[in-house]
Amino acid sequence: MKQSEHPVSQAYAKYINPSFIELLGVLGYGRVFVRASDVWLWDSEGRRYLDCLAGFGSVNLGHNHPALSARLHQLLDEQVLHFCHTGPAAGAAALAEALARRLAAPLEMSLFASSGAEAVEAGLKLARAATGRSDFVSCDGGFHGTTFGTLSVMGAERLRQPFEPLLAGCHRIPFGDLDALDRVLKARKPAAFLVEPLQAEGGVILPPPGYLRAAQELCRARGTLLVLDEIQTGLGRTGTLFAHQAEDFVPDVLCLAKALSGGLAAISVALTSRALFDKAYGGAGRFDLHSSTYQGNALACAAALKTLELIDEEGLVARSAQKGARLLDGLRARLRGHPLVKDVRGRGLLVGIEFGPTGSSWLDKLAPALVDKVSQGMFGQWVALRLLEAGILAQPASSRWNVLRLEPPLTIADAQIDAVVEALGAILDEYRSIAPVVADVTRRAGAQWRGGWQF
Repeated sequence: MKQSEHPVSQAYAKYINPSFIELLGVLGYGRVFVRASDVWLWDSEGRRYLDCLAGFGSVNLGHNHPALSARLHQLLDEQVLHFCHTGPAAGAAALAEALARRLAAPLEMSLFASSGAEAVEAGLKLARAATGRSDFVSCDGGFHGTTFGTLSVMGAERLRQPFEPLLAGCHRIPFGDLDALDRVLKARKPAAFLVEPLQAEGGVILPPPGYLRAAQELCRARGTLLVLDEIQTGLGRTGTLFAHQAEDFVPDVLCLAKALSGGLAAISVALTSRALFDKAYGGAGRFDLHSSTYQGNALACAAALKTLELIDEEGLVARSAQKGARLLDGLRARLRGHPLVKDVRGRGLLVGIEFGPTGSSWLDKLAPALVDKVSQGMFGQWVALRLLEAGILAQPASSRWNVLRLEPPLTIADAQIDAVVEALGAILDEYRSIAPVVADVTRRAGAQWRGGWQF
């Protein structure tokens, strides 16, 4: 059966998102994935792929971890109350305590939800309620979700513009620019500064050393809360349990999601101090100002609790630091001097390879704008397709398609890392200039057109 004829792809196109299915058919990227285990995926034709995307950082434990699956089976057999809204929920209480034990004071109060965007919205709501202010500051290139509130602080114009006007009083500044932050804090007196410890969707961009700690000091001097979005960087992804621990500071609000689920049950949380929680929601008249039907449900909390235990038991934080260094060092050595590789950067097992003009080829000198445009528009996606055909799943950063992101489960082994490095190196050896990229993409698009844009 052709992938385009698979009932899943047909139903998805008919009832969910036909444009997505059409896009997958432009170059032949489409696959129907039917099974997953640890770092491996299988499609409906039985082909195996090494997962270097991990559900955009949601599957730090690896897919379908047997101990996590066993815990959820056990919970279902226990016939617990899953949605408890007229009394304290046991699972939520246990998870909140486990999170507080792993975080520095004063972060101890949990506001649970289901998605990362909801956690960010919880942080923004708390900031308004606790400070009595209304404005927000976020960063160019930042990504915090696609709900109305989170789109208001979205750094990618392409994703934001179709839904404007959004929330008033939202201001964006360059990521890593303390002077710009200081100016907007003085001028606008915002409720919160929302920032990521490193921008994943924005192109795996790391801030200058000490930036976050200095930003926290500026915010506190102006009465503004620092809301840290660790939805993609938390739970060991960057080589520490939480990315902010490497920066030696504590945010006022910490947002977590993705990997907290263990890859099996949707859950998110915004953590803050008791003092800020009391300002926002203290008292009988305010206790229910922030709530959700699914928040703190038993299944999601059990998954998150077991995930925290497995991260500790299997040493996945240290493993992320070690394997990430191997991946980063291997890529830098293999791709050193490549005329289309501008940078290889990252932290832990979140690594980006930026494509673009380096000034080292004749075409760079003759037409740098053309090289940059091709890199921005197609090169990252083409390399991702070539990797897929080599049995490796990866994707460019969603807001910067010229940055290929590698983000495997934290359980990836040395041999698998080395295989990724060599596969990427071999593909890029074929493209020492933009001309063969354009030729190959054109040839493939033509073949797909003649075949009816087969998924």
